Amino acid sequence: MTPRRIVVLGGGISGLSAAYYLADARRAGVPVDYQLLEASARLGGALRTERLDGCIVEAGGDSMLTEKREALELCERLGLGGQLVGSLDAGRRTWLLHRGRLVALPEGFELLVPTRLWAVARTPLLSLADKLALATEMFRSFAPPQEDESVARFVERHFSRGLLEKIVDPLLAAIYGGDVEQLSAAAALPWLATLERQHGSLVRGARALAAKRRRTPGPPGSVFTTLRDGMETLVEALRARLEPSRVFCGGRAVELARTPEGYRIAFEGGQSEKADAAVLALPAYESAKLLRPLDAALATALEGIPYSSSLIVALAYKQQEVGELPGGFGFLVPAKEQRRLVACTFVNQKYPGRAPGGTVLLRCFLGGMRDAAALELSDAETLAIVRRELKEILGITAEPLFGRVYRWPRALAQYTVGHAERLETIRQRLAGHRGLFLCGNAYEGIGIPDCIRSGRTAAEECLKQLGGE
Repeated sequence: MTPRRIVVLGGGISGLSAAYYLADARRAGVPVDYQLLEASARLGGALRTERLDGCIVEAGGDSMLTEKREALELCERLGLGGQLVGSLDAGRRTWLLHRGRLVALPEGFELLVPTRLWAVARTPLLSLADKLALATEMFRSFAPPQEDESVARFVERHFSRGLLEKIVDPLLAAIYGGDVEQLSAAAALPWLATLERQHGSLVRGARALAAKRRRTPGPPGSVFTTLRDGMETLVEALRARLEPSRVFCGGRAVELARTPEGYRIAFEGGQSEKADAAVLALPAYESAKLLRPLDAALATALEGIPYSSSLIVALAYKQQEVGELPGGFGFLVPAKEQRRLVACTFVNQKYPGRAPGGTVLLRCFLGGMRDAAALELSDAETLAIVRRELKEILGITAEPLFGRVYRWPRALAQYTVGHAERLETIRQRLAGHRGLFLCGNAYEGIGIPDCIRSGRTAAEECLKQLGGE
C-alpha cells in the first residue's frame, strides 16, 4: 500500500506532538509518510530554555499543570520520567499587590473560588461587602446562563466586583494575558461553569471537590511539574524521535490549495509540497491566511480568535544583595494598581535546581490585552521599568547578574465571548475539507498539556480518516 503523505505545518509543541504521534504510527507499521515544516529557524515555539550564569532560564512556558496528564504521559513515553520535577508546594503562596504593598492571597482558594471563608474574612484585599457576598454565595443557587457571558459578568453574578478586580483579574491576566470583560467564562474557566451546573454554588462545588481530593489515596502531588534541565528538553526529545529527513525549518507556507489528490502547499521561494492531508499547527490568524482562498467562512471564524502579546523578563541577583524575598511563588498585580508589571515569579522558590545557591532568579511579565504597547518597548526601556517597579514593590536596588527580555507577539489565544460558537463553525467548515486538520492553543486549552492533546488528536483523526479510504 502506498504510504499516505501528511504534512504538518508548525513546529511548536502542538505540531511536534502531531508529528511525533504520526512517526509513532509509522514505526508501528502504519503506511504514513509525514513531514514537519516550521517557518522559523528553530523548533519548539514558546518552549525555549537558556542557561545563564548557572541558572536555568525559561524564555516561554516554564511548567505543566500536573493534573492534566497528557504532558506527563508524553514525557514518560519519551524517557523523560526521571527529569520530571514538581513545584515546591510546601512553600506555595501567592501575593497580590494591594495599595502598593504585597498581601497574601487567602488560603483555601480552589480553582479561583474561596473555600475557607474564615481566611477570606481576615484579608485586607476585600471590602466588607465583598466578604459578605462570598459568605452568602454558598447558600444560594445559580442557574447556568442562557447565553455565553464574560468572566467579569460570571464572577460578579456569583460574588462581587471587588473579588473580580482584586483576585480573579490578576490571576487570569497572568495565565491568559486576557481581559476579564472579554474572556468567555465557559471557554476560559470551564471548571467553574461545571461547578455551577452541578452544584448551583461555586463555593459548595469547590468545597466538594476539595473534600474529594482529600479522600483520594496517596500523597498529594505538586500543582506544577517542570523538567529538571528545562522545558526545551521536551522539544529535543520529540525531535530526536522524528526522522531528520522529515523535519524542515526556515520555510514559510504562503498558499494551501486543493488538488484532485489532496493538497498542494506552496512556500516562499517557489518550492511546493503535495500531501494527502495537512495538519495546520499554526496560530489561528496564520491558518486563516492560508485557508481564505479555500474557505472564506472558515478563515473568518479563525480570524475571530484574538491573541495577546507578552514580554518575559528574567533577572538574577546575588541573594546577599537583595535579602530574603517574601515566602512563596511570586506576586500578581491587579490592573487597578496601574503598574506595567503583570506578575513576577520567584523561580528559585517555585522549583528546585533553577539557580545556584546564593542566587535569586525572577521572571517578570508585562503586556497582555491591557498593555499591548509594552511590546514596542526597547530592551533597555523594559529592563528600566521592571527594575524600577521591583525596587518599589520588593525594595530591590542591586544590579542584576543578568537581565534578559523575551518577546512573544500574538502568542496567547484569547477565548472571548462567543468562542464556543466560533469553534462550532470551525468544526462544521472543516468537516467539508477531507484531509484538513487544525491544532494549537487557539481551540480547547492554552497550556502545554492542552497543546499536546490537540496535536495528538489531530494526528489520530488524520490517520483514522486516511485509513478509512
